[in-house]
Amino acid sequence: QGQPSPVGVPGELFIGGVQVGLGYWRSPHLTAERFIPDAFSDSPGARLYRTGDLARWLPDGTLEYLGRSDFQVKLRGFRIELGEVENALRSIPSVSDAVVTVRDEARLVAYLVSTSQDASALRDALSQRLPEYMVPSAFVFLDALPLSPSGKVDRKALPAPDFVPVTREFVAPRTPTEQLLASLFASVLRVEQVGATDHFFELGGHSLLGTRLVAQLRSATGVTLPLRDLFEAPTVELLAKRLVALSQGESDGAAKLAPVARTGVIPLSFAQQRLWFLDQLQPGTASYNLPAALRLEGSLDVEALRQSLRALVQRHEVLRTHFIVRDSQPIQVIRPEAEVELPVVELGGLDGQPREAEARRLMREEALRPFDLARGPLVRASLLRLDARQHLLLVTVHHIISDGWSTEIMVRELGAFYRQFSGGEAAQLAALPIQYADFSVWQRQWLDGERLRGELDWWREQLTGAPAALELPTDRPRPAAQTEHGAVLPIELSGSLSNAVKALAQREGATPFMVLLAAWQLVLSRYSGQNDVSVGSPIANRNRAETEGLVGFFVNTLVLRSSIDTQRTFRELLGQVRLSTLAAYEHQDVPFEKLVEELQPQRDLSRSPLFQVTLTLQNTPSATLTLPGITLTQLPPELETSKFDISLLLEEGSGGFAGVFNYNTDLFDAATIEGLSRHFSVLLTEAVSTPDTQLARLPLLTSAEKQQVLSTWNETARAYPRSASVHALFEQQVTRSPDAVAVVSGDEAVTYSQLDARSNQLAHHLRALGVLPGSRVAVRLDRSADLIVSLLAILKAGASYVPLDKAWPSERLSFVLRESAAGVLVSHSDVADDLPAFGAVLLLVDEEASRIARRPTTALASEVTGDDLAYVMFTSGSTGEPKGVCVPHRGVTRLVSSSFIHFGASEVWLHAAPVAFDASTLEIWGALLHGSKLVLAPPHSLSLEELGAVLVREKVSSLWLTAALFEQMVAHQPVALSGVRQLLAGGD
Repeated sequence: QGQPSPVGVPGELFIGGVQVGLGYWRSPHLTAERFIPDAFSDSPGARLYRTGDLARWLPDGTLEYLGRSDFQVKLRGFRIELGEVENALRSIPSVSDAVVTVRDEARLVAYLVSTSQDASALRDALSQRLPEYMVPSAFVFLDALPLSPSGKVDRKALPAPDFVPVTREFVAPRTPTEQLLASLFASVLRVEQVGATDHFFELGGHSLLGTRLVAQLRSATGVTLPLRDLFEAPTVELLAKRLVALSQGESDGAAKLAPVARTGVIPLSFAQQRLWFLDQLQPGTASYNLPAALRLEGSLDVEALRQSLRALVQRHEVLRTHFIVRDSQPIQVIRPEAEVELPVVELGGLDGQPREAEARRLMREEALRPFDLARGPLVRASLLRLDARQHLLLVTVHHIISDGWSTEIMVRELGAFYRQFSGGEAAQLAALPIQYADFSVWQRQWLDGERLRGELDWWREQLTGAPAALELPTDRPRPAAQTEHGAVLPIELSGSLSNAVKALAQREGATPFMVLLAAWQLVLSRYSGQNDVSVGSPIANRNRAETEGLVGFFVNTLVLRSSIDTQRTFRELLGQVRLSTLAAYEHQDVPFEKLVEELQPQRDLSRSPLFQVTLTLQNTPSATLTLPGITLTQLPPELETSKFDISLLLEEGSGGFAGVFNYNTDLFDAATIEGLSRHFSVLLTEAVSTPDTQLARLPLLTSAEKQQVLSTWNETARAYPRSASVHALFEQQVTRSPDAVAVVSGDEAVTYSQLDARSNQLAHHLRALGVLPGSRVAVRLDRSADLIVSLLAILKAGASYVPLDKAWPSERLSFVLRESAAGVLVSHSDVADDLPAFGAVLLLVDEEASRIARRPTTALASEVTGDDLAYVMFTSGSTGEPKGVCVPHRGVTRLVSSSFIHFGASEVWLHAAPVAFDASTLEIWGALLHGSKLVLAPPHSLSLEELGAVLVREKVSSLWLTAALFEQMVAHQPVALSGVRQLLAGGD
């Protein structure tokens, strides 16, 4: 949305600065989409590159990678645009629709709607168009792709593949070798059963899992199986034959709300039933305790207070209720007489700070002491005597018999009774028309039949398609089962902001709650990246006069859902919130518990159902407890539990809106909630002052935070030769170390001066073939000295190189050659017959070696600068075809000037990445522009043992590996890795 993300909040990673590429080759529209103007730079024409990566800042300024935003993935080091694989699948006549995703173990999985379910045929067809790493490991056939309410493919609803081929009949392994291989296949691929004809790659295998198989096979048999044998003989049956050969060669019509007889069974209300059920799941928890603490200063009549508490409990049956099970169902049991006690704890023997500390300890202990719902009582009180004129009254009630409204009733009535028992006038309290037990019976009768179905239908329509979870970024992984460890953080909105909230609400015919809800949901949308946000909010649910004076658990929770369209204004969002909130109020009678029971949302023990975040606004005047001769101060509760991920609890006081964030400490740090509080205030301030601002333009960050994420943490500039070309810097290195070894390829060692001379000769030869500055030259060579000579020569000729991977199928090669408009293709004679037809000049450097050797060894005149194109590297494209990324010389030189990597003449770099993979840029030029030795790995796919042997033999000190290959090397070649001083891992 163009706004910098706060610390901890996911956003798309943009790259700015001199290293940003020139764009996509011959794709102006795609370039304009991905390379956008840098609104935060003072440099004219500066651009930002949209990486498509999701990331977030950590508090120390580190960037944490979270995933992809556009279905582009890196798998085993290769960048794959899932759309390209999907388009290739859709081009197959039998396939009408396809979705490709990455599942467990980094496997590419295709979901198909197809008239044919022959996975082998599909794999073969894709292999004609795509490299091996882009061919899915598994194919899942569906009657139709699952769709979200918006009509898009619902990727989260795609079933997990079982990686078992659907077209083969199971053939049991017949020989000991087949049985061994089948067990190893099953172990490596994590499948239950593997038959003799089962295909390693169709079962979900890929090259890295292949290396794991080879390692396990060697451990079991002592036989070294070349990895290529697995590709050529991928079934248990075929591979067993290879292994045997190797072994041989190697040793309203509702019921009236009225009193009911107490002779029958009294059911629990729906709300009570849910809390009772939760207590059965987690007995002994204090999560639903409602603690209150009052400081009493003055001459307290303790006996009058004790009598007042008993009178209050006697007046309200629910305060004398406990819950037992009869005939497998919980029921209410009401004691005839009040049993509440008021023990007095003497703290007068302590002075000052120790006394206050002990009082706080006792308050906390009381608040966290659980209730026994089956035995009761479910209300308790105690009095802490600090001295003769100072007391603390502690009252704790279980939520199953009370709520916030009930607290106000109890405070008011307790004061009336105290005045009576302390010698004043009799309590003037109206008789209660009903008790909570009567409400429970009535609710069960009323919420039945057609009325209930109508209410539920409305909620079902309202919540259809709502996300099952609000995916807020957390500081720790979410526990498998929901926890309730919590803390609070105060929040206070200024008087001017509070007044602005109320003024906007009045102008728009809304309430302050609706304004606060709109802003809160917008902040949650920004944090989660979701535009469909549901928030829970409690409502008193006392819409019948008979319930207004009752103590009991009446409060209901409404699910308030909003769709966040960032192109709309805050005023428009407020209008939407107003309508949806008013509609929810009209349907508040359906208990939340009944809603969950009927809608049956996706079960997730780690979250509360339907919503995980709440907003509460208490803006009705609180009841004030006044006792004769006593000054009272209510102490804020020290909440150490949290029923939801985050609850924003606000109340309106004389100075404005204030309250707390109650948050789950297993998910969030206090610093994260502090940031959330700041961002809520910043956005709310801007929204109410300029309500016609587009939602996307409303800021979250304070000025200091914006400075931090845009400037302080991005001060990464360093001096480097921006205007120089890559080959000019290489020639400077030749002058410094002409006799140092530059390249080692097998038994061949090439010094810097020799490499310079050979590349100059080839550059002259290319010029003779018509290669001019600005041209493109394609290169299809194995890792060899000729490859390095060719790359240098192309740059020295003023051209840019287009690397081609030998593993690419003919169709992909043809496309890249055609799209790049390369005038010359540099290759070797051993692959000439494999090349597709193309219109460029073919230069086979091995056959032309003698002619090239007669060319001058001096350099061509060059006017190439750091802004000129160095290479065009084709990578997977979302349009279904590869896209060429244009990288200038300055991008290369800045990369190999990075401060987090050590470069220098003492380093030995290994070049093992495919030349068409961008990691090769670091390997090759990181070595050659700094006087290092560049060791070329053998040209074939290396086994773990071969790679380890190269590292040890050549004393490699700097190494780049994909994350997955690094994991394999750590597991199987730790000794070889131990000699590497500098290891960089990434690419997945």
